[in-house]
Amino acid sequence: MHAFIVPSIAPLIFYALWAILLVLLVVAARLFQILGGKAQADSFTPGTPHGSAAYWRLNRAQINTVENLPIFAAIVLSGYVVGQGTATFNLLAAVVFYGRVVQSLIHILSGSRLAITLRVLAFAVQIACEIWMAVLVLRAGGLF
Repeated sequence: MHAFIVPSIAPLIFYALWAILLVLLVVAARLFQILGGKAQADSFTPGTPHGSAAYWRLNRAQINTVENLPIFAAIVLSGYVVGQGTATFNLLAAVVFYGRVVQSLIHILSGSRLAITLRVLAFAVQIACEIWMAVLVLRAGGLF
């Protein structure tokens, strides 16, 4: 028997996999620093910039992704519970995922003013989509 994956669940799973990939990239970067003699295992202080600018941007992109995953998951899973499976809801879920990937890639690749502006724009798109999704969930659940 094959299970059917609700269209909005796929972007949620891909979002989680993206978060895992970013974590693995951070771990790999740390291992290279340790094995290359450029850092000690205890030199990666949380919340304090360490390593190259590119490494720190990767670190922050990973943290930002993980911070926002529970919000996205709560909205998508709530939508599933109330039967919110409209094409609009599913499209918004996909846009949130792709927006997160774009935001992360921009964050990793550059710290320029233009990159920061584009990153904020990608984040704003995600937030707008999540708010819209939440409204759809609340409506489908009969809350307004």
